[in-house]
Amino acid sequence: MGENKFSRELRLLTPTHFENVFQQAIPAVSPQLTALARPNGLHHPRLGITLAKKRVKKAHDRNRLKRVIRESFRLNQHDLPSADIVLVGKSGLDQLTNQQLYELLSRLWKKLKQRCNQPVSG
Repeated sequence: MGENKFSRELRLLTPTHFENVFQQAIPAVSPQLTALARPNGLHHPRLGITLAKKRVKKAHDRNRLKRVIRESFRLNQHDLPSADIVLVGKSGLDQLTNQQLYELLSRLWKKLKQRCNQPVSG
């Protein structure tokens, strides 16, 4: 139980952390959500969430979505690569039910895991 928490060290907290991910991101895209990841050199993943008021109008919807995203991350963190992950909400995200959002996140976590574990070609 203790290892499945969402503590402060599992969060992206500063604008610098977010900018770092945006500069060289590995994307996983869906119609409602974009996941961007960048290896972080730590032994655990970290999560940042951006849900713009322009995309998800109502505060209670933004709060619900963030709660579901954090919970999905908390439950899947042991399967995720050691990367900083930023989830960017798009229009229509607030139309999803919690179950649909969990399924969407599950697919995105899988995509990110595959893409982060691929060798870098250059």
